[in-house]
Amino acid sequence: MELFIDTADVNEIREAAEMGVIDGVTTNPSLIAKSGRKFTDVLKEIVKITDGPVSAEVISVDSVGMIKEAGELVKIGENIVIKIPMIEEGLKAVKALTEREIKTNVTLVFSPLQALLAAKAGATYVSPFVGRLDDIAHDGLEIVDDIVTIYDNYGYMTKVLVASIRNPIHLLQSARMGADVATVPMKVIKQLTKHPLTERGLEKFLEDWKNVPQ
Repeated sequence: MELFIDTADVNEIREAAEMGVIDGVTTNPSLIAKSGRKFTDVLKEIVKITDGPVSAEVISVDSVGMIKEAGELVKIGENIVIKIPMIEEGLKAVKALTEREIKTNVTLVFSPLQALLAAKAGATYVSPFVGRLDDIAHDGLEIVDDIVTIYDNYGYMTKVLVASIRNPIHLLQSARMGADVATVPMKVIKQLTKHPLTERGLEKFLEDWKNVPQ
């Protein structure tokens, strides 16, 4: 499974890259707004940190506008992936961009059938939002399982990129279901490194080391 970091904080991206655990980056307008910086400035810095895919979202809601934005975004770096919302106009844009060999990530997916349409349009990635489904008392992970099954049944090449991951269990279950990618915030990446037995073991080793003749 590939692991992306979901952030627009370049310091977090650098830290995760130094750990050697991330394969790419996802951003969105909300994350960019939190950074307090210009969209293009953030993207230019991110593509210098990682060679992996960097998802950058369009803000247009018509296919013509999306395609135009995509043309500008891909100039920032060869690893830019265009995030497109799962709407009718978005599918039109995905089809057109795929024909131009521009990679796309269909975002805000909340049902397996939306994911099926995205794959048929030629999306490189599809992003089911598991946490947001959990928020409204739906099992977000269930759609991941359904999407993986549907894609396997018919041989779709679109990668399942699980988004809105809130905790390590979301990631664990996504990996067990066979999702291709998960994008997680830095908070969750740090949670993954921790286990009480690891911490106790390290404390014991260090304590015992004090009794070793130097």
